[in-house]
Amino acid sequence: MNTADFNYFLPPELIAQRPLTQRDASRLMVLDRTSQSVSQRTFTDLLDYFQPGDILVANNSRVIPARLYGRKPTGGKVELLLLNEQDNGRWHALVGGKRLDEGSQIHLLDYNENETELVVTVTAVLDGAQRELSFNQPLDDWLDSIGHTPLPPYIHEHLDDAERYQTVYSRPTGSAAAPTAGLHFTGDLLLALRDKGVIFETVTLHVGLDTFKPIEAERVEAHTIHSEWASLSPESAKRINEAKLAGGRLIAVGTTSVRTLETGALRSAGITGPLQTISARDASGETSGFCPWKPVSAFTGATDLFIYPGYKYRAVDRMITNFHLPQSSLLLLVAAFAGRDFMLRAYETAVAERYRFFSFGDAMLIL
Repeated sequence: MNTADFNYFLPPELIAQRPLTQRDASRLMVLDRTSQSVSQRTFTDLLDYFQPGDILVANNSRVIPARLYGRKPTGGKVELLLLNEQDNGRWHALVGGKRLDEGSQIHLLDYNENETELVVTVTAVLDGAQRELSFNQPLDDWLDSIGHTPLPPYIHEHLDDAERYQTVYSRPTGSAAAPTAGLHFTGDLLLALRDKGVIFETVTLHVGLDTFKPIEAERVEAHTIHSEWASLSPESAKRINEAKLAGGRLIAVGTTSVRTLETGALRSAGITGPLQTISARDASGETSGFCPWKPVSAFTGATDLFIYPGYKYRAVDRMITNFHLPQSSLLLLVAAFAGRDFMLRAYETAVAERYRFFSFGDAMLIL
């Protein structure tokens, strides 16, 4: 499968640079897989597509203020972007600065560019600009006072209110990027869904910055997906399975919730170990058509599930998502759900109708 088959033309001015004043005022493109039809609504119209007993599952991970600035003893400026915390308490990070070898030290700066007592030591040189870092004091004590919100690389405008890059239901911290499909929800909309009889559940997947990277391999199958930490609690798994058995439909908010739920379904089916090649196995004929529904199993740990066309969805019935970067793993996940041709026709419509794209952009509901 050629990666180039998942490209599309996007005028740069359609990349949303700031959130709308009202979260749920975004446009909503509705894709009906059965009729292959596309309709255009607003996000609050989402209520029309739910029925009592449906289950809405969202990723509750909260973005950490992961961008830090520092200064080397020589005076050179350094920028750090925290990626993920390791079991030994150290961090993997992207670093911007020259000659940051093993043993290099960086004094971190506050918002006024004054040196603080927090000192970073490079403990290992990793691939490219990645480094392993250790801190001389607990980092959690400092992040809120010196950390900056790490907006995606395609957003060039300053965000005045950092909470607009958090979902209203975000709780555990750990993401380097927001699960952006959830940014459209307000407390009032969630209450309206509850009043309609919709069950709301959360999972956790800490989003890494690799989510923004396009697939560089010529063939999709040659790409190695980024692994991310995820958790589906036993209580949530039980409620989701009970609601499904009672006839509810499982609607995932965003690709991160999809990957978490589908990982849970694969675990319940007895598939253990790495999940990188599941899509290729599905496409090879080990399963045919759409898989019958599989219950989800609770789990905590890394998932490397790479979903692309050929994958057979086992848990998710419907999906709410944003518009994604060309040739990205997120776009391939959506193509596996909606069908490549149908999805690309919808994207052409979105461009023609001047939808807003990417993190602060408009939304899509796939039925």
